[in-house]
Amino acid sequence: MKEIRAILDHYKKIDFTTTKAALATVVRVEGSSYRRVGARMLVTEDGQWVGGISGGCLEGDALKRARLAMFTGKAAIVTYDTTDDDPYQIGVGLGCNGIIDVLLSPLNADDPSNAVLQLEPLIHRRSPSVVVTVTESQSDTLPLGSVYRFEDADSFAALFPVQELLPALSESIHTTLHSQKSHTQEFSGSFGSVCVLLEVILPPIHLFIHGGNYDIYPLVRQARELGWLTTVFCNPQKINKVLFQWADAVLAKDTEVQPDDYTAVILMAHDLETDYRNYHRYVTTTTVPYIGLLGPRKRFEKMIQRMEEAAQPLSDSQLQRTYSPAGLDTGAATPEEIDLSILAEIRTVFSNREGGLLRRRSRPIYSE
Repeated sequence: MKEIRAILDHYKKIDFTTTKAALATVVRVEGSSYRRVGARMLVTEDGQWVGGISGGCLEGDALKRARLAMFTGKAAIVTYDTTDDDPYQIGVGLGCNGIIDVLLSPLNADDPSNAVLQLEPLIHRRSPSVVVTVTESQSDTLPLGSVYRFEDADSFAALFPVQELLPALSESIHTTLHSQKSHTQEFSGSFGSVCVLLEVILPPIHLFIHGGNYDIYPLVRQARELGWLTTVFCNPQKINKVLFQWADAVLAKDTEVQPDDYTAVILMAHDLETDYRNYHRYVTTTTVPYIGLLGPRKRFEKMIQRMEEAAQPLSDSQLQRTYSPAGLDTGAATPEEIDLSILAEIRTVFSNREGGLLRRRSRPIYSE
């Protein structure tokens, strides 16, 4: 989501009366590549770009090809084959060993459904969305590069131009939302034949940070760099005012805000009573997938014993959502290192990974 935000911010600064622009989107990957499906890059005819579609090896060539799309006003697909031995192929010798299809879409500022503006409403959504992009087309009503955003069935049906395709496409969208895996799919009918990318876009992780000591600052800074949202619960009168610039919200420590499924809670008040009170509330009244407690395991064992004495023993599912001590075993010692290990652990939880060394992984990095 950070990349989408950056693209939208830059898009709004473009003077389309004097400058043309296009959006490059990775719509298919076969084999290995640095970026995956959904990676985007906004390019302007003066040579500027925001975002990226690779590790830097394809951006220059994509810019040149995007200029052609700007000039013709027509979307185009360009394929980069980094497995080919052809010495004239862009990307050869870089070791990616993959085939990447990039969609180049010229942007019309007067079209509210252009490929960039379709993404804007997703910035504030706290549930998954599906963006449907036409990647191959033999249909006049669904041209190459068309983009349609699915938030709910009614609004999607009202905007989608081919009613005949709606039942099959809607079923595929719901299946995609359930699996949360982006993929391409072909459809055909009286409208012609098309191939679409069904891309799942998830909300950014939102951190609920309970604490007001100096160790929260590197945590908020690092989360901000990741593009995550942060809400800090503390005494606003006692914290450095720079926190108001870094965090998305700073609230009084007793404020209750309902978390969602993409929220991670970190309890780091360094006060047993405060952490226990907050932990008890989150673990018993919410289903947040991650509750991390700073401090030694013995500290958490005291909380467990206290809840058992109150006839509120923790269930297995509640214990599975609890991470104490919070963070991966990285040997972290400083606040910055500890915060980094916590953020890495949260990423593994939301990705359903174990957080081990990649060199020990037998499967491809991006596979489930």
